[in-house]
This record gives sequence, C-alpha cells and structure tokens, in this order.
Amino acid sequence: MSAPVNVPVNQRTHLNTVSKLLAPFPRARLAHLPTPIDELVNLNNAVGGPRLFMKRDDCTGLALGGNKARKLEYYLGEAMQQKADTLLITGAVQSNYVRMAAAAAAKLGMACHIQLEERVPDVDEIYRRSGNVLLDRILGASIHSYPEGEDEMGADRCLEGIARELRAQGKRPYIIYLSADHPPLGALGYVHAADEILTQMKQQRLPIEHIVIASGSALSHSGLLLGLRARDSEIPVTGVCVRRSAELQVERVGRCVQALGRLLNLSRPVVTAADIRAYDRTLAPGYGRLNPELIEAIGLLGRTEGILLDPVYTGKAMAGLLAMIRSRKYDHLNGVLFVHTGGIPALFAYEPALISQLNQLAAKLDPDMRERNT
Repeated sequence: MSAPVNVPVNQRTHLNTVSKLLAPFPRARLAHLPTPIDELVNLNNAVGGPRLFMKRDDCTGLALGGNKARKLEYYLGEAMQQKADTLLITGAVQSNYVRMAAAAAAKLGMACHIQLEERVPDVDEIYRRSGNVLLDRILGASIHSYPEGEDEMGADRCLEGIARELRAQGKRPYIIYLSADHPPLGALGYVHAADEILTQMKQQRLPIEHIVIASGSALSHSGLLLGLRARDSEIPVTGVCVRRSAELQVERVGRCVQALGRLLNLSRPVVTAADIRAYDRTLAPGYGRLNPELIEAIGLLGRTEGILLDPVYTGKAMAGLLAMIRSRKYDHLNGVLFVHTGGIPALFAYEPALISQLNQLAAKLDPDMRERNT
C-alpha cells in the first residue's frame, strides 16, 4: 500500500466524534450492545504475561452471536433504505457471516440466498451438514454453491447472476459483496466498536495497551484501527492472520483503511502504514485447517475460563496471542485485549478431528483426563 500521511495526534482533534462520523449511514439494530469486557484471570495465571482481557463479541446475540452482527447492521441498514426484499451473500461452507446474514434477513422479514464456497480441502460430511450449515437451513436460507475458494471476484459475479434472476422475478435483491473492490460498509461496525471499547476502558479503568483480533476479510481489523485513531487513541492493534500471509494481509488492511476513510469522507488519513500490524505464525496449514497451536488454544480457554473458541478465527487468533506472550513480546505492557469475534457453531463441523486432538492434549496436560473423556 502507499503509506498514508502521518497525522500527529494534536492535528486530529478536528475530527468529528465517532457518532457524528457514523450518523449519515442507516443502521438496522441487530446486535446486543455494548458487549462486555471480561478479565481472563485464570488464563493469565496459566500463561503469564500482562493482564489479559476479552471483548466478548461472541455475545452479540444474533443466531448464537459473533462480530458479523456489527457489520450487518450497516449493510442491512442500507438494504432496508433501498427497500430490498432479498439478501445475497457468499462465504465459506462454514461461514459465520453467511449464518448471521441469514438470521438478520429472517429478523427483518427478508428472503436470503447464500452461496457457499469450497475454501477448505478434504472435508467430511459432518463439515458439510453440521455447524453453520445446519443453522443456515434452520434459518430458511436458499443455498447455492461455488466451486472455488480463492476467487472473490468470481464469487461476487456469481451472486450478481443470482440477483439478475431474482430481479426478473420481480424481487429487489441486495448483495453483500466479498471482494475488496466494494465500499467497506461493514467496517463501520468496528469503527463503532472502537468507540465502545474506549468508553468501557475509561468507565472500568482498564489498563489496556494493545489489542489483538483475528484478521481475515480485514473489515473488523480496519474498522477497529481507524475507529481508535479517530478517537485519538494510539493503542496498537495486531491482526492475527487466518486466511493469508502477513504481507498480503497488511496490504489488504491498508486498502480497506483507505477505502474506509473515503467512505467516511475524512479530509486526511488517520492511520499510518506503521499502524498496520499482522501476525501469521499460527496460520499454517491455511484457512479453516487445524494445527497444534490452535488445538491448544481451544483446550486451554475451555479449561481455564469456560470460554469456547472456534477452529477458523478465534482459535487461531488466540494461538497467535499465546505465541506472542510466550515470546515475551508483551512483557512491558500492563494489559492486552483479545477481541472474541465468535464463530462457535463451526466447532461442531470439526468434531471428529477436534475430539481426537483434544484428547491428546488432555493426556499431555492431565494423564487422568484421557480416561474421563473416553
């Protein structure tokens, strides 16, 4: 990305408040907000490092919760303004976004067509029918398939073809696009989330000096980062890569931040190239695929805090946070906030592999655990 202009803090005070920045955009209220911030005392005792906090965006309330509810509020706000009656969206077979879009459409009285992409290789029948796919069907969505997993523009074109057919039937479809070539309307949800986090930090006197979040489409990462800087907060944000390398993700976040600035009609950039941080050491072997660090993170959070992580986003993001803590990267900080972006239904789609590997982890941590779990 081309480096945005570095605007010193004392020159940013001209920016409107976040509420004024977001006021022009219609919003459909879908999420239970604000979501709480919890301290992870038991996890902290287990791994050391700075105090650990969690922003519970798994508790947004819409169809088992997740961060996508924040994004959908702005897409569905525009859809309702346009008097759309049908929502179209594309995503992976176990997409949380697709599941929550189907729920949002149902809540607002719209039909929903979802397109499921083949992003994860060598999956079994449980993956194809359980978890989010089961919920998609319960929520009444019409399901389409797309054979590729890394062709965002092609997936969007296929949605446009479905939309043309619907218009010919007299429907008024609204498309939530996947590729980064479209305005990042969903990122506005995390501009709002940044304002919410800063307000909670002040009210609860939380010593948060760094934020870690899963980074995939880049909308949550970008919105959070720009929202913080718009409020004159210099808190660093590290996005843990869940789909592509750190190099590619930094570039994508940079493009998204610039597009978001244009969408908000900012007169000058508030995010610098140095602000954009990505970590990919827990990504392999790729999107939606398990690794030992991910399994440990899921097991450790469950056993220490009673909190569930998913195998695609939050599990890998927490694995990244744990790796950074163990590398002593955060020893100088008082507190780190982890954003739990939800995704819990996907756990059930990975049941066979998870059970096998979690039992191995349990035996390593507690020899008596294997016998209790079998």
